[in-house]
Amino acid sequence: MQFMTVQTFDQWRSAARRLLMADVPPEQVSWTADDQQLALFDSDVDDTTLVTTQHTFTVPKSFLDLAKTVACHRDAARWSLLYRTLWRLAHGKPQLMKITTDDDVDALMKMRKSVTRDVHKMKAFVRFRRVIDASGQENYVAWHRPDHRIVQLVAPFFSRRFSGMTWSILTPDESVTWDQSALQYGPGVPVSEAPDADALEELWKTYYASIFNPARVKVATMKREMPVRHWPTLPETALIDDLLKQAPDRVESMIDRQEGFAETAMHYMPERVELVSLSEAIQRCQACDLHRHATQPVFGEGPSDARLVLVGEQPGDQEDRQGRPFVGPAGKLLDQALQRAGIRRDAIYVTNVVKHFNFTEATGARGIRRLHQKPNVREVFACRPWLEAELALIQPQVIVCLGATAAQSLFGRDFQISKGRGKLIATDWCERTIATWHPSAILRMPDQARKSEMEQQLFDDLVRANNASH
Repeated sequence: MQFMTVQTFDQWRSAARRLLMADVPPEQVSWTADDQQLALFDSDVDDTTLVTTQHTFTVPKSFLDLAKTVACHRDAARWSLLYRTLWRLAHGKPQLMKITTDDDVDALMKMRKSVTRDVHKMKAFVRFRRVIDASGQENYVAWHRPDHRIVQLVAPFFSRRFSGMTWSILTPDESVTWDQSALQYGPGVPVSEAPDADALEELWKTYYASIFNPARVKVATMKREMPVRHWPTLPETALIDDLLKQAPDRVESMIDRQEGFAETAMHYMPERVELVSLSEAIQRCQACDLHRHATQPVFGEGPSDARLVLVGEQPGDQEDRQGRPFVGPAGKLLDQALQRAGIRRDAIYVTNVVKHFNFTEATGARGIRRLHQKPNVREVFACRPWLEAELALIQPQVIVCLGATAAQSLFGRDFQISKGRGKLIATDWCERTIATWHPSAILRMPDQARKSEMEQQLFDDLVRANNASH
């Protein structure tokens, strides 16, 4: 029997590789998760008793990506589950990860989902407090209690979001500090060492009160999306009791004033967030007025484990009628570019920022035609939760933004296709996100020379994205 004690993914990977090369089956390995405190430096796994064989093996990168996430789960059984799955992949089941009904694969997927959800909560619930050090320098510190060991998974997000601040995030397991140039990790910190409240808390309370919508009060949903265990570190939760008591009167006041709601699709999200349940739930979405005239919503299409995701603007006339993305003229041009780039359409996930067709009607010699109309900011904002849910579930290696609307949704409203096209850039949803021309823009280009140039650039960008996804 081999006894292995590991703390991190890198330690597990090193140990698992040696065990596999020594042909040690899962039932002869006892994994121990040393989770008392994450080490600042990985320690070497003692494998002096292992005898290496000449066996060689390969496993899909999708498994390694999954393992990196599952390694952050708090369940001590994660290491043995990962090794058992690795063993099966290397011993006659190379397609195992595609069998979602397999018990081991299902367990890993559930662990990944739990960690991913915890990552989302940490991004939403971390609240920084201002601290002035002895030299008079301004720093920001937050204390957070995640369900899993996700600090190193989430820290790069905060370094991008708050790159111009010096900040620290403290958790019971591990801490991280950003000095505006690099991330530094340290040991965990108890809540007793977190900084006291400051003026920023009043700012958060004012903001929360301003966005609180009394017409959408669902206490159970609120507690699910903002778990009670996080309330002590969220200053705005001090207002919840009063806001709930005021809700009925505020709703009546809003109705009297005929005040519109800044609603998003979050209200229509299913409790169990999966691609199938999302595609069913979106049929009821009325978050914006586009549902009134469109034939149907057009949800994304493709495998849930796609390494490459293409995001367009919105469905067109044919997409609206058929209920599938990119099946009209723009879709045909896209299919040609994909085929030329060596990318199978059924291997990628294709979706749009806005899920309903936005159009105006025009009467001409051919009768009434429905002409594409660009969605406005309100419509993009309302539909955003659907896209965010898709990307969070799929976790692609590369995202391709087709056109300005998609690019600005992920990069920010200042992004310009003409200046930023073709560059692999890290976003909140993917480390490698690239923008390129929307096929519709190419079809509308009257200058044939420019049209050919844009087609070539679309092809080049798809090739670059495909290469980066492997």
